[in-house]
Amino acid sequence: MKKTLNVTWLGEQRYLGVSESGHQLLIDNSAVKVGVSPMEALLGALATCTAYDVVEVMKKRRTPLSTYRIEVEGERAETNPKRYTTITVRHIASGEGVTAEALEKAAHLSHEKYCSVAASLNSEIRLETQLEPVTASV
Repeated sequence: MKKTLNVTWLGEQRYLGVSESGHQLLIDNSAVKVGVSPMEALLGALATCTAYDVVEVMKKRRTPLSTYRIEVEGERAETNPKRYTTITVRHIASGEGVTAEALEKAAHLSHEKYCSVAASLNSEIRLETQLEPVTASV
């Protein structure tokens, strides 16, 4: 299954991504930011991917969450390409019957089995580059 996101440069270091379904994502690394940076977007993708899983696992185990948030923090290398070397994901939740053990199991299932973003971060991905220069019309 392929997913696509078309990204258009808006000027400075600001880009608009539009998904197949028409939803938009503003990525911004300009001096005055109005969107998230690419690396922040990566943390957000991981956090929301695992959140979907944890909420569903807890609901299926009949301990639905009443409050839930994720704090995600990435430690980056000092040298280029300044990739994340460590990412810490904190799951903070409450609900009737919710225990630390149950939450830990749900988070573990997400990180190890279900979350496609986590799996992508833990794997080698073949990155292909294709160039399509646009010629100027007279």
